[in-house]
Amino acid sequence: MSRTVWTVIGVIVAVVIAWFLVDVLFSLLWFIGKLVIVAVVAVVVFFVLRGVFGRRDGPDSIER
Repeated sequence: MSRTVWTVIGVIVAVVIAWFLVDVLFSLLWFIGKLVIVAVVAVVVFFVLRGVFGRRDGPDSIER
């Protein structure tokens, strides 16, 4: 009877630890995914802003 109790306790502890590890892993993956998306959007916005403000062909522009 004692082995059965320890087996059940071991299974419960294993499930709790696995639940915690999977939660941490998915949180980390979601953070990395958001970081990649933010980096891509930042690069796109940078090039759009550079294109908008870089083409100033007004009377004050200096040609080189």
